[in-house]
Amino acid sequence: MPHSSRAPSEDALLARLREVCLALPGVEERLNHGMPAFGVVGRAAFANLHDHPRDGRPALWFKGAPGVQAELVEQEPDRFFVPPYVGPRGWVGMRLDVDLDWDEVAGVAEEAWRLTAPVRLVRELEGR
Repeated sequence: MPHSSRAPSEDALLARLREVCLALPGVEERLNHGMPAFGVVGRAAFANLHDHPRDGRPALWFKGAPGVQAELVEQEPDRFFVPPYVGPRGWVGMRLDVDLDWDEVAGVAEEAWRLTAPVRLVRELEGR
């Protein structure tokens, strides 16, 4: 998809990401290399707001289950990419400067969270 001049500002994107990520049990926001990151308290981050490494457009980098990265990048290379540094560990980059489906973003964040969260927090979410 082409870059849209109507893309949300980074502040608006971060506000929506906060809504999505902080709604999950046990999540805190912190800085990771100067960028907003979301992680389970006492554990590694599962999602970060970054700039795309090639063009500086906003992107969500998220932890992916085995095989997810290759599948998403192959199916939709205009939206998904392999981020530097964390890409070799299965993380996926998702461009945020396109028409976003926030339900999809929430689903991606939840799946990434599930890869990090302890069982008791997963049970808490499922019990809601």
